[in-house]
Amino acid sequence: MLRKKRRGSEDKGAGASATTKAKKSRSAGRQSKEPAPEETNQSVFAVFLREAGVTLKQDGTSNEIAVDQVVFQKRIQQQLQKSSRFPVIVQEFTTGLESHIEEPERFRNCLLPCVPRLSDGDSSCVSSFQESLLRMLLGIEMLQTFIINVVLEKVPEFMLDGTGDGGLSIPRIIINQLKWLDRIVDSKELATKLMELVSVAPLEVQRDIITSLPEILEDSQHHDIARELNTLLQENTQLTVPILDALSSLNLTSSLLTEVREAVMSTLAAVKLEDLPMVVKFILHCVSASDAYEVVCNLRKKLDLEQCILPPVLQTSQSHVTSKGSASTPAAGSSQDSITLILDGIKSAVRFQKTISEAWLKAIESVDEAQDHKMIDLLVLFILHSTNANQSRRGAERVLKVKVRTGLIQEALLQKTFRDCGQVMRGYFPSILAVAQSLLRSPDPCVVPFGGHMYRHSFTAFDSYCQQEVVGSLVTHVCSGVGGEVDMALELLCGLVTENPSEMALYAVFVKGVLDYMDNLTPQQIRRLFHLLSKLAFGHQQQASHIQDDMHIVIRKQLSSTVPKYKRIGIIGAVMIVGSMGAFRPKEMKQNGSLPPEMFRQVTALLELVKSSSESSPEAAALYYDELANLILNSSLDPQVQEAIAKSVLDDFQDDFVVDLGPEILGSFPFPARVMYNLDEEESQGGIAIDLLPLLSKDIQNKGEQQHQTEKAHKRVSPLCLSPFFRLLRLCEEKQHQGDLEEIDALLGCPLILTDMDIVEKTESLSKAEREFLCTLLFHTINWFREVINAFCKQKEIEMKMKVMSRLQNITYLQTLLERALAGTPGYVPPVANFDGESTDGILGSTAPVNKTKKDGTGKKRKAPGKNSSENNSQLEEAAEGDKTQQEQPEKEKEKEIRQGVSLVAYRPFFRELDMEVLSVLQCGMLSRTLLDSELHTKVREEVLLGPAELVFLLEDMLRKLEFSLTAAPAKRAPFLKARTDKSVGFSHLQQRSSKDIASCCVQLLPALCSHLENCHNHFQALLSENNGVVDGPATDVQEHQVMSSGYQLLLQVLNSTFSWSGFSQPGQRSLLKKALGVTAGRLKEGGAELTLDQLVKHSFEYLVNFRSTVPSLSTALCLSQLLSTVSEKGGNPAAYREQTASLAKRFLSQEWVTASGERERGNKFNEALHTLLSIYLEHVDDVLKAVEEIAGQGIPELLNASKDESSASWPTLNRQTFLVFYKVLMAELEKAARKIPAFKISDDAEAQSEKLLTWNLAVRDFHILVNLVKVFDSRPVLNVCLKYGRLFLESFLKLGMPLLDNSFKRHKEDVQSLLKTFQLSTRQLHHMCGHSKIHQDTSLTNHVPALKKSLEQFVYRVKAMLMLNNCQEAFWIGNLKNRNLKGEEILSQRSQENEDDDDDDNEEQRSPLPREESEDEAQETDSEESKKVNREDDVDQSDLTNDSDSN
Repeated sequence: MLRKKRRGSEDKGAGASATTKAKKSRSAGRQSKEPAPEETNQSVFAVFLREAGVTLKQDGTSNEIAVDQVVFQKRIQQQLQKSSRFPVIVQEFTTGLESHIEEPERFRNCLLPCVPRLSDGDSSCVSSFQESLLRMLLGIEMLQTFIINVVLEKVPEFMLDGTGDGGLSIPRIIINQLKWLDRIVDSKELATKLMELVSVAPLEVQRDIITSLPEILEDSQHHDIARELNTLLQENTQLTVPILDALSSLNLTSSLLTEVREAVMSTLAAVKLEDLPMVVKFILHCVSASDAYEVVCNLRKKLDLEQCILPPVLQTSQSHVTSKGSASTPAAGSSQDSITLILDGIKSAVRFQKTISEAWLKAIESVDEAQDHKMIDLLVLFILHSTNANQSRRGAERVLKVKVRTGLIQEALLQKTFRDCGQVMRGYFPSILAVAQSLLRSPDPCVVPFGGHMYRHSFTAFDSYCQQEVVGSLVTHVCSGVGGEVDMALELLCGLVTENPSEMALYAVFVKGVLDYMDNLTPQQIRRLFHLLSKLAFGHQQQASHIQDDMHIVIRKQLSSTVPKYKRIGIIGAVMIVGSMGAFRPKEMKQNGSLPPEMFRQVTALLELVKSSSESSPEAAALYYDELANLILNSSLDPQVQEAIAKSVLDDFQDDFVVDLGPEILGSFPFPARVMYNLDEEESQGGIAIDLLPLLSKDIQNKGEQQHQTEKAHKRVSPLCLSPFFRLLRLCEEKQHQGDLEEIDALLGCPLILTDMDIVEKTESLSKAEREFLCTLLFHTINWFREVINAFCKQKEIEMKMKVMSRLQNITYLQTLLERALAGTPGYVPPVANFDGESTDGILGSTAPVNKTKKDGTGKKRKAPGKNSSENNSQLEEAAEGDKTQQEQPEKEKEKEIRQGVSLVAYRPFFRELDMEVLSVLQCGMLSRTLLDSELHTKVREEVLLGPAELVFLLEDMLRKLEFSLTAAPAKRAPFLKARTDKSVGFSHLQQRSSKDIASCCVQLLPALCSHLENCHNHFQALLSENNGVVDGPATDVQEHQVMSSGYQLLLQVLNSTFSWSGFSQPGQRSLLKKALGVTAGRLKEGGAELTLDQLVKHSFEYLVNFRSTVPSLSTALCLSQLLSTVSEKGGNPAAYREQTASLAKRFLSQEWVTASGERERGNKFNEALHTLLSIYLEHVDDVLKAVEEIAGQGIPELLNASKDESSASWPTLNRQTFLVFYKVLMAELEKAARKIPAFKISDDAEAQSEKLLTWNLAVRDFHILVNLVKVFDSRPVLNVCLKYGRLFLESFLKLGMPLLDNSFKRHKEDVQSLLKTFQLSTRQLHHMCGHSKIHQDTSLTNHVPALKKSLEQFVYRVKAMLMLNNCQEAFWIGNLKNRNLKGEEILSQRSQENEDDDDDDNEEQRSPLPREESEDEAQETDSEESKKVNREDDVDQSDLTNDSDSN
């Protein structure tokens, strides 16, 4: 077979020789005269070579050359040309060459480099490296074509031989001979032959030929060869890499390059994984700036890395096969290597081509569905971040934050990327770490958790170096002192300790370093820190036992400190260590089922140490009890440890705080002692009581005597510890008896030893010390009841529930007494109730002034209700005013009534925290208990409702909890000068629960909340029907109305806070949202389970709208509007509810709001609510411009015509006191609407253009009306609003309106002229306002003047440009405009001599002889002291001009 091939090639060679001979026959005539020599062909070839300096070797050694190759080539050429037989001699020479290389060994010799001949004396002139014989002969042009044919015909003989003994591939060497020739005689022919060869050659030879093409062919052949390669690429994907390699080196036109790139892109899915890097590199490196985005989008769509990675199971099996020695199976990491190379290609593209990096960012940004995001998106963002360009780094961070915030890139995708591309991600670890740091430091709470996930996955997926960096970075976050950042970092460290204890143990020393930075940490954060350190040091495996001693040293040092702050840290840390050392360990339990004796001894010793260290300070002891209670509640302690704690707690509590009731109470106290608030009076005699008054009296005496320090044997008992100690006792009992509190249920109904509360009425006659004693007594009593409610609110027995309700009534009554007592006790600081916070000295400050006055429209004095009265209005103040900021603008009318008492809002930190479980009392609509009649022994049923005051009390607490837990704060960064108040005081138990838990609790309570809401609705509906629709009828009980209004508003606020929770937008919480909406929808329509989310939103909206008829105040109406807006946003189509929301808001704005006493609602709070409600109306209404015109053009004129205290007829909420509110909202919304008018596009048709022009006409008309109102309402706040929003409107007009006028001028000349006339009147008025501001030298107004003047001047020249564009420049001229004040009077200081002869009136216009068509154009006046006039006076609408012309 091989012999046949060779023969065939010889025949071909002969044919080629004949062709050459035929071509050169024309010049053969004259040489035929010479006689031919007798030498053979072989000898001609050999002789010529020998004479030129090359000796042919036969024995396998390399041919020798004695001269330089250039000399050799020149000699051969001269010999051939000078021969008498030229050109026949050329034929003979080539025949000799052909015969010589017939032998494979000699052919091989001719392909290999020649060696210098060393025997000759002139060998020094030969360079050390010489080309092969064939390569030198190819450089002779007359021989080149024939030699190329001969050489290429030899390729098929060796194609199937593979590499030879020396690892040489003969076809490859042959191809190499053709590279980088100085000149190719027939490039086209060569290209054709090479492509013919490619079509028949095996794969390896094909690759060699294709990759060599750019180095062989001249530029003229690049275009044709690229087309052939493109065709071949689509036929054979195996040649993808060499073809792309060749194409990237060819000089191609852009159109051909695009064609090739599209062909490559179409075959992308069929390309082998190992070839993908080259394909991606080619695509990205042949992109122009114009089509970069399109190419990158296509590439991103088709580059599916998820398909490139084997599942973990297959990877494992594959690695087993590989390890057994199967060479054919690629290693499991090969896919990772290919992905790394792909990303390297992308990295080089984005690094060197800015357009590519921008295109990638834009492509990722354009994805708007979470499921459409792929691993490549995250990887490319990390690549962009890793490049040195700041722009791409910032762009990558920005895009990632936006995607995370909107929920499009989720944690599942991040987890998948780390799992499947861990090896690849490792290369970008510095960028991953930097992005995670940035996200964790972000003030946006939505993106912070994603940064945490990045840290967690980095720790899990990467090597020890990366783990160390992750821990180091998290420790840095903890030490930063920024609240949200510290919390997240500690949470992550706790999670890592739980999931990877052995790995984290290696870095325990790093975490221990945080102990030096505890000054900036909150108690909750200190708890977390000690929790994770103690888990490492004292946990199950004790992997980091080497830090145990350090922990003990720190704790002992802190406990022995006399500084309360450090003692507090010591107590918290010690209790957390007890939790880890004494934790329940089922796997390690011995047969006796207890801790190892040594461990138990250490736990008890540590508890004793803390107890003895805190006995001297009541605050420290109380903190110890609270911390121990938290530990028992949240941890699972060893039964032995639990029992030891519980036993000592029960005994100590009875000894310290409980006394048996006797016939009389012995002792001398500041007030006469009396047993109060006994709920068990009907039980047998000999009960118990809480010894509060004697304890408090004794405690104050002890403080005065200062003897307790010397009497070490006597333990100091402080009433400060009463509530914390009881909490600890209750939780111990719950744990030991699985929630049954039968052992201590007497404490729920038992009385307290207090004094007669009538003394509160006589506070003026008491000394300062007695008043303070009374206040302290009341605080302790209320806190005892709050803790009792915490304990027993979950009990199921009816009698227990009744007692809990009674205790709630006690609290609401005592709070009214406390308010009055505090009013008479200036400068009083209450006893601390939450012991894990900072010092509470600064909490009060100026927030609780004595005899605090309230701005309130009701104007009613508070009555003192009876002992168990539920109609207490003390919380109304908190609901209406507690959590809102005061409006800055002072009111002219300040109606204040000095009330008896102060608000308890400022004193919240001094009350014990209510648990979330207490809110379950809201579910108790109606309870009953059975009383035994002692004589008749019959059962009498008594019904008790949850009263309005108790409802308000619970709802206020619930709202505060929701605002703390569910309302995501936009920024948690501490201010530069850190305030002394801590907003988390009183929420320490709540902080330990996740926001999801809180939201779930709220959803559980929704049915009860809806019932209460319906009761409030029914109450006010009945009230209206009794009074024939009048709110302030004679039958109205003002106090009851006030409390019920407060409850109504609080219920709506609680519902709004619940539905506003940002967590509902997360995919995992969709079912909880449906459940919540199902409750509200179910009140209207049964069968909520089968409804879709949109249907649930629809029914919920319909249900809530029904409450509109009974809302008692504007602030309640606002809450209802906000709730409806929130609910409508939960569905897929919020726009469907816009009209209803707008009409409801309009209804509320068109309603006259009066209080129960018949007075009109007013004050700062009313104005704030009105501002928000009006904003809601204008944001939801279909046509904002029409709505603004309706109020400004109809409502305000009605107000102007009404008497001083009257309101507008069509808008009753609009009066002279609320005008500023309306004006500010109207201006702001008008400016916002102007910004939203679509910009002019060249593609707009005539209809669209007319529509936009009409919209601008309306906007300018509204603006003119509003600006002109300044002439009537010229107060400083109104001027301020007008200057601010006037400039913004003017800027929007310049940016969006003027381009439209440029293009509409010729077609709609009259409309444009009218619009500019109207606008000129407004700008002139703005100019007068600038003058007014300067005269009065009011800095709040003059601050706006420079920017406004600049915009006014821009407006003048922009109009001039418009006229020039439309060839009407003659219609424009500029003159001096006189400065005037608001009344139109000229500012004399500005008058100059040359202007005295000018016309007195700026409205007088001059004529000039201009062509008719140009005289149509409008005169424009500048507000930068210039004026432009035209030649024609037009009649302007008098209603627009009347007032304006008067002022000029």
